[in-house]
Amino acid sequence: MYNPTVARLTYRAVLGRRRAAILFVLPGLLLLIAAAVRGFNGADDQVAADVLGGFAIATMVPLIGVIAGTGSIGPEIDDGSIVYLLAKPVKRPTIIFTKLIVAIAVTMAFSAVPTFIAGFILNGNGQQVAIAYTVAALVASIAYSALFLLLGTVSRHAVVIGLVYALVWETLFGSLVPGARTLSVQQWSLSLAEKIGGEGLIGSDVGLPAAVALLAGVTVAATWYAGQKLRVLKLAGEE
Repeated sequence: MYNPTVARLTYRAVLGRRRAAILFVLPGLLLLIAAAVRGFNGADDQVAADVLGGFAIATMVPLIGVIAGTGSIGPEIDDGSIVYLLAKPVKRPTIIFTKLIVAIAVTMAFSAVPTFIAGFILNGNGQQVAIAYTVAALVASIAYSALFLLLGTVSRHAVVIGLVYALVWETLFGSLVPGARTLSVQQWSLSLAEKIGGEGLIGSDVGLPAAVALLAGVTVAATWYAGQKLRVLKLAGEE
């Protein structure tokens, strides 16, 4: 199911000069904020949780997911170069699965790792805050990658739609509107963090069993549907 050649081409596309620059900006900003907050406030568990929850999970992870998820396939579809890949003797579900693995790896590397480091800068992992939010970033990376990979296969405006989803739904509605929280990847991932972090520091409106089921369901469904969309994508000259 995993094709090294497809993976190599996908890494090259996702980590191109322009996208790589954007990918480094958000983690760098998180670390800068963490250092500034620690310098001004000292080690504070609640402040650490607020920074990691408010910026890392609510903003940084979904935005990196947009860049990695849509970037793993969207540009190839937009410029037509996907036809060269589809013409190779590689099963289309294998192409989607490989691109998903790449998107997940990139999203995790640029979101979970800096979240972990920022957590230690903020409060030295007091009450397991750094680990809790790192776990949240890891599981959210999987779901976001699948969702935005699907978006890249179904729309030529995947980046714009993804940014609207990340900035409006996840960052705004997913954080502030009670009803929308239950349909937010952010809240699902925070449910896992809540079980790890100190009591009262992390909150989620979704119970752990439901969160795990929703994360798994969305990831599997999005990956399957992306495979179906790619399967029916016609090459020039195909009947």
